[in-house]
Amino acid sequence: MEDLRKRTREICRLFEITPEKSKGQNFLVNEKIYDDIVSAAEISSEDEVLEVGPGLGFMTVRLAKLAKRVVAVELDREIFAYLEAGFAASDNTKVELVNEDILRFNVSDKFTGKYKIVANLPYNITSIFLRTFLSLFKNSPESIVLMLQEEVVSRIVAQAPKMSVLAVSVQHYASTEVIRGVKAGNFWPEPRVDSAVIKIILKDKKFTLADDKLFFRLVKAGFSAKRKMLKNNIAGGLQIEAKEIINAFKSLNISDRTRAENLTMENWYNLFATLRQFML
Repeated sequence: MEDLRKRTREICRLFEITPEKSKGQNFLVNEKIYDDIVSAAEISSEDEVLEVGPGLGFMTVRLAKLAKRVVAVELDREIFAYLEAGFAASDNTKVELVNEDILRFNVSDKFTGKYKIVANLPYNITSIFLRTFLSLFKNSPESIVLMLQEEVVSRIVAQAPKMSVLAVSVQHYASTEVIRGVKAGNFWPEPRVDSAVIKIILKDKKFTLADDKLFFRLVKAGFSAKRKMLKNNIAGGLQIEAKEIINAFKSLNISDRTRAENLTMENWYNLFATLRQFML
C-alpha cells in the first residue's frame, strides 16, 4: 500500500495535481481494494464499462485488461490531462477518456447496448447520480459497483423501520450487495469517514415511465416531514382526502400512526396501487 501511496503523491507533485476536499478527491492507494472492486464488477471480454471518477487511472488499467471497452469520465482538468498523456503514451486502445461532468453526460452518445458502471464518486453527488442512472428507461446500466461513504451504503441497504427516500429509490430499481468496508487509511489524502463498496444490480422496470414518476411523488410526499405521521404527509403533499388515505391504510393493514420509514417496499407498492386513482 505504501508503494501506491508514494506513486500517487509523486504523480500529483509532478503534474501539479492538488487533491481538493470540495471535489471529494481522495485517491485510493490500496491495490487489493482495486482488485476487489474490479472482481465485484464481474467484467468479461464482451463488456463495455463506464468508469466514473477514474482518478489516476489505476482502476482504469485493470478494467481495460478485462473489458471490451472502457469510457472513463473525469471532470477535473488537471487529472484528465494526466490521464490523457498517460494513455496516449501507451498502446491501450480500449480506453476512451471524456472530460465532463457525469451528471451532464449523455449515455446514449457512448453506449447503445448493455454496459456496466464502476465508480468512485464524490460523496456529495451520490444521491443524484444514483437517481439519474437507476431511473433511465433507455440505455440503463446492467450493474453499478460504487465506492461510497459507509454511512450512505448503510442507508441504501436499510430495511423497515429504517427506510429513507434513498433506500426506496435504489431498492425500487435494483438489488444490492455490500462487497466490503474500506477504512479511511486506504486513501490519500485520508478522509474523515470510512467507506464501503456496494454492488447494485438493476432489475426490470416495475412501472411505465409515467407511473414511475407518480410512484416517487407518493414516496417523496411520504417522507416530506420525518416527524409527522405518513397519512398527514400524504394528505398534505398529494391533496388526497384523509378518509381515502385511512381507508387505504385499513385495507392494507397499515397503522394510521405509522411513519414513512416503517414501510417495506411491498407496503409502498400496495399503497401506490390503492391510492393511484386519487393521484392527479
